[in-house]
Amino acid sequence: MCTVIGFTSKSRSEQDVWTCLERTKSRGPDMTRVVETPSGYLGFQRLAIMGLDERGMQPFTLDGDMVVCNGELYGWRKWRQQLEGKYSFHSESDCEILLPLYREYGLGMFEKLDAEFALILYDGREDSYLAARDPIGIRPLFYGYDTDGSIVFASEAKNLTGVCKEIFPFPPGHYYYRGAFVRYADLTTVEEYSTDDLDTICQKIHDKLIAAVEKRLDADAPLGFLLSGGLDSSLVCAIAAKLLKKPIRTFAIGMDVDAIDLKYARQAAEFIGSDHTEVIITKDDVLKALPEVVAALGTWDITTIRASMGMYLCCKAIREQTDVRVLLTGEISDELFGYKYTDFAPSAEAFQAESKKRVDELYMYDVLRADRCISVHSMEARVPFGDLDFVKYVMSIDPEKKLNTYGKGKYLLRRAFEKDHILPDEILWREKAAFSDAVGHSMVDDLKEYAAEHYTDRAFWKGCGRYSYRPPFTKESLLYRELFERYYPGQARMIADFWMPNRAWEGCDVDDPSARVLKNYGASGF
Repeated sequence: MCTVIGFTSKSRSEQDVWTCLERTKSRGPDMTRVVETPSGYLGFQRLAIMGLDERGMQPFTLDGDMVVCNGELYGWRKWRQQLEGKYSFHSESDCEILLPLYREYGLGMFEKLDAEFALILYDGREDSYLAARDPIGIRPLFYGYDTDGSIVFASEAKNLTGVCKEIFPFPPGHYYYRGAFVRYADLTTVEEYSTDDLDTICQKIHDKLIAAVEKRLDADAPLGFLLSGGLDSSLVCAIAAKLLKKPIRTFAIGMDVDAIDLKYARQAAEFIGSDHTEVIITKDDVLKALPEVVAALGTWDITTIRASMGMYLCCKAIREQTDVRVLLTGEISDELFGYKYTDFAPSAEAFQAESKKRVDELYMYDVLRADRCISVHSMEARVPFGDLDFVKYVMSIDPEKKLNTYGKGKYLLRRAFEKDHILPDEILWREKAAFSDAVGHSMVDDLKEYAAEHYTDRAFWKGCGRYSYRPPFTKESLLYRELFERYYPGQARMIADFWMPNRAWEGCDVDDPSARVLKNYGASGF
């Protein structure tokens, strides 16, 4: 991960820009640079992943244009080969192709990128600024307005606290140009569903996921893999192990008393022959890390914070004990193929609408979690299930075929890899456990108990009354909101709502986001 920042005026000093960047030093510990433009500043903190020497440091420049980008541009070598006759390249960084692409295609360049990225570009000919973010929002970007009305961009909200009165997430799949946000990509609006039969669907899921994993193995820095023992992360690890034809490094985490998933992660690791590490955590570890996690995340959402506890502590251990700098994860499968609660979807249309909503909002929830938990420990997250081609295809599958009418959740994904035998059947067909629960049921219980001890009933009701926007409704949610306000005062609107099952559906009217409270937990369907 890296940090980008862009001030489009000089209402602040260069030292102010350095101060803002210092808040996210962990995103780019290798080198920091601030460059003055004729009308503002661009800043960059680098975590070297592609092209590890100093020539890959940004901003990149081209005849007065400048760009800073936090991203991975897949297929960049082919672009470079096409552009080399016309442009000179001086590094092995994928992001160096951006300015030549801008010269060739202008604003149309974004539709051509197969990438996870957030960038800020200064156009020297126009003395103007352009910013853009990938279609899912895997790479973070925020914006706000300085006291003189000029727009400011940065990788994280914490870069902009104290500078902007209100901080906004930059909308995924958009670019900002000449004062307007323009959507250049929409992966989730489906005009016409695919007519592929079940065998063809599963074959395409299979091939596209393998291609998604393969392109994310391209790195000059050491790779690692988060392995929960669930279907999604296990598939990513198994595919990678087969492609690389050598032992990969896998990491799993669990509580010291009731870690549900550790045994399954161990079973998957043994089957694929990985170099496997288990991280064991205690109640004290969780409670001590809670303020750090909320500060890193920039959210008050219950689900995101719970699910981040294990991920944050696992990544902390990886950073402290290994040289791994890139981590592949299993996020975004649930949004595409279904959660436990989507077994209750009343119709195919309702399932599709829920999937669209969840993918469109990923940047506020699971994608935010993966980015912050990994980047705060100076590593980069890569998410194969978020591959643009993969997402677009799965969204196009007739939702009648995605409904759980098979007696098993995520049936299409499981069936797609049934014949490969790259995982034990017990893992491939294992029922889903929510990650925050699978780290250990005791972890969520510990957090609830800690919150209950923190507030009297009177203090709870008084505390909830202080918040008009998305007010807390449990002592746990009040604890998280007050921690959030400590680090991001007045910025609660950065998150749209609490992540909860669709309470309008029968069977989903619950008061806790954990799948544990659903009657179908532990079994798929009814």
